[in-house]
Amino acid sequence: MDKFTTLTGIAAPMPLVNIDTDMIIPKQFLKTIKRSGLGVNLFDEMRYDRDGNEIADFVLNQPAYRQTQILVAGDNFGCGSSREHAPWALLDFGIRCVISTSFADIFFNNCFKNGILPIALPQEAVDILMEDARKGANARMTVDLENQTVSTSDGQEFHFDIDPFRKHCLQNGLDDIGLTIEKASSIQSYEDQMAQARPWI
Repeated sequence: MDKFTTLTGIAAPMPLVNIDTDMIIPKQFLKTIKRSGLGVNLFDEMRYDRDGNEIADFVLNQPAYRQTQILVAGDNFGCGSSREHAPWALLDFGIRCVISTSFADIFFNNCFKNGILPIALPQEAVDILMEDARKGANARMTVDLENQTVSTSDGQEFHFDIDPFRKHCLQNGLDDIGLTIEKASSIQSYEDQMAQARPWI
């Protein structure tokens, strides 16, 4: 998992509320267990028509937002079923941070496990960030995980809260496997002790 320290990038405005995981990545794309290749189908039913052609007015199809790394969204983002493919699709597209007033719990947890930073802020702050995102590619937001701040393109700053353990994992690029590998020497020491004490096991 890639480390998350400071991210400065294009932010796309998506003011819809209750964006569920089926909107993020429709069910027909859940057959794969690979984390790569899902970005092209992110928001598939909003991005493409029935013939597979791009819908020009969808935000991520607009030239200014094709390199989006930050998504500013409406309330209750990631609700619906608990598919881990949703953060996989966001990440594969290039999105490393989602900002909203609230998130569905399972989606929120899955984001951290896949290197995406979900930031919950008050409605007033999200409104200002949404408006800044509407400025397009020339307006870059900055997310500073160390200082726990989000800054608009003109320097207006908002502080966000994050669990210290999750912050540590993101800063060091540690998913569940990485956390286990960190304890490799202790695990091996335990295995060696058990081999001596209980050789029949």
